[in-house]
Amino acid sequence: MRRLALFFVLTGILTGTEYYVDASAGDDGNSGETSAAAWRSLDKVNAAQFRPGDRVLFRAGQTWRGQLVLSSSGAEGAPIVVDRHGEGPRPRIDAGGRFDDAVRLYNVEWVEVRNLEVTNTGPEAAERRGVHIFVDNFGTARHIVIAGLYIHDVNGTNKKKDNGGIIFRTNGNRTPSRFDGLVIERNIVWRVDRSAIAAQSYHWPRTRWFPSLNVVIRDNYVADIGGDGIVPWATDGALIEHNIARDCNRRANTYNAGIWPWSTDNSLFRWNEAAFTRTTLDGQGFDSDYNSRNTIFEYNYSHDNEGGFLLICTPGQRNESENIGNLGTIARYNISRNDRARIFHVSAAERTLVHDNVVYVGAGLDVQMLLLTDWSGWADGLTFRNNRFYVDGLARYGHAVGRREDGTYDIGAGNGRARGVVFEANQYFGRHEGRPDDSSGVVSGERPPLAWDCDVPEFDPARPDRFDEYLEAHRSWMTRLFEAQFGKPGTDEKSPASVDRQNQGTSRPSPVFSADRSR
Repeated sequence: MRRLALFFVLTGILTGTEYYVDASAGDDGNSGETSAAAWRSLDKVNAAQFRPGDRVLFRAGQTWRGQLVLSSSGAEGAPIVVDRHGEGPRPRIDAGGRFDDAVRLYNVEWVEVRNLEVTNTGPEAAERRGVHIFVDNFGTARHIVIAGLYIHDVNGTNKKKDNGGIIFRTNGNRTPSRFDGLVIERNIVWRVDRSAIAAQSYHWPRTRWFPSLNVVIRDNYVADIGGDGIVPWATDGALIEHNIARDCNRRANTYNAGIWPWSTDNSLFRWNEAAFTRTTLDGQGFDSDYNSRNTIFEYNYSHDNEGGFLLICTPGQRNESENIGNLGTIARYNISRNDRARIFHVSAAERTLVHDNVVYVGAGLDVQMLLLTDWSGWADGLTFRNNRFYVDGLARYGHAVGRREDGTYDIGAGNGRARGVVFEANQYFGRHEGRPDDSSGVVSGERPPLAWDCDVPEFDPARPDRFDEYLEAHRSWMTRLFEAQFGKPGTDEKSPASVDRQNQGTSRPSPVFSADRSR
């Protein structure tokens, strides 16, 4: 396939052919090259060998029952594109629970799948996915785009994380394999089990480290999710930007969170909203997890998550040749509002910096502002600087002295065996129990009035036609929210796209979306 792609690049034949698919008026005996001579079935599409630049166009408003499989690769500058044509709702691929994957991309590159509706509901829960992108002993798969899909009602099993909405996977036990330029954007993922957008990789341990590059997960809305919301694995430099994750961890009854990395380097999470994550088995809006270093969370909005705002964790005792731990996490310019249980939960992470965040604890809430726990080890190097803690309820600080079956902790005073925990120049308003020493901090019994707009734009995923309008409204609202808290940037300040990941200081990136939303 790669030789074929190279032939077309060298000969300059990159324009491609448009193939039309019409479930009601098509015929598989047709050429497919005009809407009047359209193909009819998924079987015809799946059996075809497409060339670089080809486009496969499903007629809007129609339904195909079965599985869509793309097994051809495009070329640089000439991807193979699956899209819709005509007016009306997205073309619907309904796997009906008869296939593990409703849409399957296996060992392909330079492909784009756009503007489809995808569902996969069987009579009972089983391993199922909406979209499965899998590179298996392939090498590096370049330029794969999944955009504008409406994925819903996938009743996968909550016993496994690697099924649900959009799953991207790499296996390289013979040939190291990864993605370079995987983009997942502007998708709706609703009512799926277990994961909304998640990965799995053979290359997660450092002994087999071959991370995917230039992974972008942007502008997605995920809601009513059995387990995790958005979870990249085995990536270096992933950008997770302006996603909305709501009502995650609804049915799995085990450890899940809203938006988080697992075994990644240099991940940037910004402008995301995570809300209403369920349970206290984790249950945080955000998490910086296992075998990850230099993770940045900035300008994210976390609210009403039952487990809290941010978990930062790794096992302290580990095989360091496989798991380097959790190193250098930075959380800055984020807002946590009315999160429950524990706002910051830190376990065995090293060199963590939490600065210039705003936390609001509502009336009647009793939370652990900082919980330090022992996961075969304790935190080593944790700095809280220039944060503002507004508490109308009660905020506690300390270390775990007991753990309950529901994942919550009994808290004792002090830092336990955590080392290098420093608080400096933070502002504390309201009731704080066990407040740490902070010689340069500001303490006040009453909080000042809060000038912010908490009227979050709402979206009904049953009305996917309104999604673009909602995304733009949500972006504008987030810009106003963060400017109200952190001010407008000066002309000498960096934009989020040019953040220095190694900068452990407190210089402020711009709290506005750049016009160019590419990396």
